[in-house]
Amino acid sequence: MKWNKILILAVIVVIVSLATMAAVAPVWQQNPYLGKYLPLIKDAVLGLDLRGGVHVVLEAQDTPEAKVTPDKMKQLMAVIQRRVNQFGVSEPVIQQQGERRLIVELAGNIDPEKAVREIVKTAYLEFKTEDGKTVVTGADLKDAIESKDPASGQVKVDLTFNPQGARKFAEATAANVGRHIAIILDGKVLQNPVVQEAIPNGKAQITGYQSLEEAHNIAVLLRSGALPVKVEIAEKRAIGPALGADSLKKSEHAGVVGVLAILIFMVMYYRLPGLVADFALLIYALIVLAIYVGLHVTMTLPGIAAFLLSLGIAVDANVIIFERLKEELRTGKSLRSAIDAGFKRAFTAIFDSNATTLIAALVLYFLGTGPIRGFAVTLGIGIVASMFTAISVTRWLLHLVAASGLVKNAKAYGA
Repeated sequence: MKWNKILILAVIVVIVSLATMAAVAPVWQQNPYLGKYLPLIKDAVLGLDLRGGVHVVLEAQDTPEAKVTPDKMKQLMAVIQRRVNQFGVSEPVIQQQGERRLIVELAGNIDPEKAVREIVKTAYLEFKTEDGKTVVTGADLKDAIESKDPASGQVKVDLTFNPQGARKFAEATAANVGRHIAIILDGKVLQNPVVQEAIPNGKAQITGYQSLEEAHNIAVLLRSGALPVKVEIAEKRAIGPALGADSLKKSEHAGVVGVLAILIFMVMYYRLPGLVADFALLIYALIVLAIYVGLHVTMTLPGIAAFLLSLGIAVDANVIIFERLKEELRTGKSLRSAIDAGFKRAFTAIFDSNATTLIAALVLYFLGTGPIRGFAVTLGIGIVASMFTAISVTRWLLHLVAASGLVKNAKAYGA
């Protein structure tokens, strides 16, 4: 026996076991000392169906200036979508109900009043001269970016006008040197500076914010544009997890039992390779969870379903490999040669099956919306990770076991 190989195996078993316990043991979350060492659980982003959020119903209203039409509703949905996305809300649900209503659902511990204020706010920007003439509006805006002056610490929003707006602004500032041009947002005067000289470059600033977050919210509203029609709030309320706490707990229990059944089956049917596959599957699960956390993937019920589906795909890959391995061992090949030949013969089948599933995930991502896209993202991550662990990790672990000399009998490998 080669003790250095055995030592490596022992270290892998200990590290994978501890990492798995630390990542998934929910009881440890309640421990004030151990909780902070559980990044995979603590930093997981949960969707609307798992942690609840805010439900807002917007109703478009006719005005003399703008009537509600199907095109206006499409523009309204686009503006609301841009605002929600720029506020960083994960996997929002935005859908039209009837001819005049939009349903907006946002996940997380969000104050309904704050959500409505920040997402439905009008954000109508005007630059007015002393005689009340509007010279530039938000429609002439090209970009709005919040920033903080590193020297003075002053928080501001830098405005850049489009060519037409820049021309209007240059003419207005040239004609009003020594006079005031007020910056007005939603009817409130933010600033009333005196024009010192003509400004031909189409740039302006709004200052006076208390925090960078406040400036960011204003910049988002200005960038996304004004709402195309008047909107009233028909309903706003906080909502709980759609699945319900009891159902979620039962689902978690069923998932744990299912995974344990798979791990036990692999050991009983494939013996030593099955045990190796179990550790490879644990490594696979840790890799996938780490990617979810690193990419801030929102975990929803469809996402959990995609994770379990990809776990099944990873098991299938190992089953294909081990069946080929048994066939090679029965032909009389040595253990190392059988491992290499088994993986080589299984690769094509594994690659083809995973490639077709990955194509399906890409189609769902680009054509789907909301939870469907979340399902596609988690499924795609799972497929790539399962191929890596099945082809690389499992193979490396099997060679390590064979090289250690711990088990040499071919029957222990299922032959």
